[in-house]
Amino acid sequence: MSPAPTDSLDIQTLLSRYRSGAWTPQAVLDEVLRRIEAHADPAVWIDRLTRDEIMSQLKESQSRKDAGVAQPLMGVPFAVKDNIDVGGRVTTAACPDFAYRAARSATVVEKLCAAGAIVVGKTNLDQFATGLVGTRSPYGVPRNPFNPRYVPGGSSSGSGVAVSAGLVSFTLGTDTAGSGRVPAAFNNIVGLKPTRGLLSAAGLVPACQSLDCVSVFSLSCADAEAVFRVAVGYDPQDPYSRDAAELGAVPLAFPSNLRFGVPSDEQLRFYGNSAAEALYRKAIERMQRLGATPVIIDFEPFTEASQLLYEGPWLAERLAGMKEFMAHRFDSFLPITRTIINGGRRFDAVSAFDAMHALQALSRQVRLEWEKMDLMLLPTTGSIYTLAEVEADPVRLNATLGYYTNFVNLLDLCAVAVPSGMQPNGLPAGVSMIAPPGREAALLALADRFHHDTGLPMGATGCPLPPHEATPAGPAPEGMVRLAVVGAHLSGEPLNHQLTSRSGRLVRACKTFACYRLYALPGTMPPKPGMVRAENGCGTAIEVEVWELAADAFGDFVAAIPPPLSIGTLRLEDGESVKGFLCEGYAVAGARDISSYGGWRKFQQMR
Repeated sequence: MSPAPTDSLDIQTLLSRYRSGAWTPQAVLDEVLRRIEAHADPAVWIDRLTRDEIMSQLKESQSRKDAGVAQPLMGVPFAVKDNIDVGGRVTTAACPDFAYRAARSATVVEKLCAAGAIVVGKTNLDQFATGLVGTRSPYGVPRNPFNPRYVPGGSSSGSGVAVSAGLVSFTLGTDTAGSGRVPAAFNNIVGLKPTRGLLSAAGLVPACQSLDCVSVFSLSCADAEAVFRVAVGYDPQDPYSRDAAELGAVPLAFPSNLRFGVPSDEQLRFYGNSAAEALYRKAIERMQRLGATPVIIDFEPFTEASQLLYEGPWLAERLAGMKEFMAHRFDSFLPITRTIINGGRRFDAVSAFDAMHALQALSRQVRLEWEKMDLMLLPTTGSIYTLAEVEADPVRLNATLGYYTNFVNLLDLCAVAVPSGMQPNGLPAGVSMIAPPGREAALLALADRFHHDTGLPMGATGCPLPPHEATPAGPAPEGMVRLAVVGAHLSGEPLNHQLTSRSGRLVRACKTFACYRLYALPGTMPPKPGMVRAENGCGTAIEVEVWELAADAFGDFVAAIPPPLSIGTLRLEDGESVKGFLCEGYAVAGARDISSYGGWRKFQQMR
């Protein structure tokens, strides 16, 4: 009934064990507390909850479940970067004199707790989220789990280490210049930096408010997606919040002829780390094996945008968020943090407008590069440094860590940092997949395939990635209908536009319960399969994609479906029931049975 010390606490494994009855949430939470004590690194944490406080949350989740409220993350332990509010707890932003007790939780924390996730503590960070190294905190430096001589990455240092060491299932971080991605690279985990505004920043201590994002650290891409699905949504309390609908008809999956951009050799920077360079080139080869085509792009406009962040008036925005505290408690800042933020004083309104115009011009140049590619594949960082190296040269080395990250929020992009390999010295390296706004689902699906292809263990746990498996998605939002598609409506297939043009959203790729047969229907254009319910236990599991449509859009979609296809109710492998494509029995008489391929895409590839 309890996990062993070496068992993985990734969300997929955790929920699977809960469903089977092998583990209980109470036993898992007790194991989390034991692991935190055994890890013996107080610098990971700034605030920890007691066992009673943790179990009280579990009791509340159980009460909601008993009342019929969906709890898709029930019993999943997580931690929160200590610049994000947790109701009733002190928020410090790694500055003791700044500390205040939060009256309520940040919106994203409220959403996750309402779904059953359990807060166990608040994690350390570079003070006021200013840094990418993870060493700028009066609470100490979280220990890099692969080699304590090296930096853990920042500013979300404690959040990255807590996930990598297997202390919690996921953590929340923040990302203004790369703080949700650099710790992922240095800890061999996944870091999701969503599109600005899709996760509410209400309850977040601002670093650079117009650019700040709440980020997610997890052991797998599937876990990051599960958290993102719960936390996403418009929030009127956040002036920069955005509804996904504001992004327009965003393609929710990449085309089959995927193109990924890479900088020219002259524009790549590895700062003498030949091992990191070799792993990046292997990552390019891995993407090609997955069916994508590399395209050389001009990286210069992206790097010019990066320079605006710390060499331009966006520093003044950092100062704007801290001006009152700095005016009265100047000496409360760490010297390096104070120097950086106080540097915003050298910019005036004229320089701010100059920078805005420069960024707009760069955005136009960048648009031309996006016409060449569907996503960008970059090293997350060019190298990693020891604590001693950073102490000796803190500003310059921190700046090099942002070479591939600083531009992302300025240019309104989303990104997923994913492990790519291990260097000969035993330290991890990672790549980032970067795309235009709203492509989180597509990025996570591709990054998940990439991650599995590496064969790497999860974080520093030594546990292998669990096999591809659908994670229970919880109920569809009010007014939305879930639809499973199996053939020509799959992402990248000829009729997928009938979903995307109706603002459909890809929820997940998974399989049906093993009770269906799939047939290649003759004479259809474009070619289509037909799926029927099998009898006498002769069925198999068929690959599908589950999409969400608004109820009126779903009705409009169904009205256009020609015979012999129809919409019925499908049972998925995890027990969820959704609407989905079925075929009238007469149409498959004499048709080729392609069930053994497991899905339409594999049949087409083999054909």
